[in-house]
Amino acid sequence: MTGYHTLAETETAVRAKLGGIPLLWERMEAVANLHRAATAVRLHFENSVLRAAGLTWTAFVVLWVVWIFGEKETRHVAAESGITKGTLTGVMKTLETHGLVTRRKHPVDGRLVLLALTAEGERLMRELFPEFNQEEAFVTDRLSPAECADLAVSLREIVRQLEDKGEARRQAAVTRGS
Repeated sequence: MTGYHTLAETETAVRAKLGGIPLLWERMEAVANLHRAATAVRLHFENSVLRAAGLTWTAFVVLWVVWIFGEKETRHVAAESGITKGTLTGVMKTLETHGLVTRRKHPVDGRLVLLALTAEGERLMRELFPEFNQEEAFVTDRLSPAECADLAVSLREIVRQLEDKGEARRQAAVTRGS
């Protein structure tokens, strides 16, 4: 159970509360379950493989981004990790304290900071990621390989929708709210 109520209890309560409102139910359920699944996965990972490594989900994502892409400007690491630059500052300090990342000033523009993995950070990611992947297999165990592939395609389409049209939609909402 990922919350106080089971998924079935939550869906029943939502239908009872909102049943009289004309809604696009299948869209609402898709997004609600996407959020609930993401939260459940994050909590599972933080309480299993990441806890053993002393990492939060956010710290792991930051390490992942720098591991995959190499040394990057902190603003790009924050964007790729889906966090603010302020949040990244705190995460970087923790990761630096543990000897997993280093910061250095950009060689051309001293206002910018570059983030890189240390040898220890590289070692940790190489050792941790196979364990992380085993948890990925665990959380998707009720899905067939084909269902996993279909789910990945569907989630990519959600991301593409937001990448292609999300900013305009957000700006329109801000304008309407003004």
